[in-house]
Amino acid sequence: MKAAQDKLKEEIKALELELRDELPKALKKALEMGDLRENAEYQTAKERQSYVQARLGQLKQRLAKLSMVNLSKIPHDKVSYGSMVELFDIDTEEEVTYRLVSSEESDVSKGLISTTSPIGRALMGHEEGDEVEIRTPRGVRNCEIVSLRTLHDQEE
Repeated sequence: MKAAQDKLKEEIKALELELRDELPKALKKALEMGDLRENAEYQTAKERQSYVQARLGQLKQRLAKLSMVNLSKIPHDKVSYGSMVELFDIDTEEEVTYRLVSSEESDVSKGLISTTSPIGRALMGHEEGDEVEIRTPRGVRNCEIVSLRTLHDQEE
């Protein structure tokens, strides 16, 4: 969770710097060029300014939500945020391990999947031994949860 918060804070800091320093300079330079109706640099800088302001609002809202997450309310015996889940794909007879993380922390190549992804949503709330039907854009996978280590198990 801290990694996700740090990543958000880093992006917020970079965007605030751009909004405070870089964009005003770009707008001033564009204004010096004269007629604003046909000034592509001015239009581009204004559009970027609007985008940065909107993105900052989204990031600050997401950071506020993450800081309100109460880790003590995460279940000890069900798949949830922070869980390490080993799955056995019943159809392909392959095993795969995932760790459920926030969308900011997700990296499929490292086995870090978001709790909001199709796989993450399908696994949430299940227990070790459960068979789970996972619907992804690639199709339906039938898996069994072979082992489950929750966030609490990993802290010990």
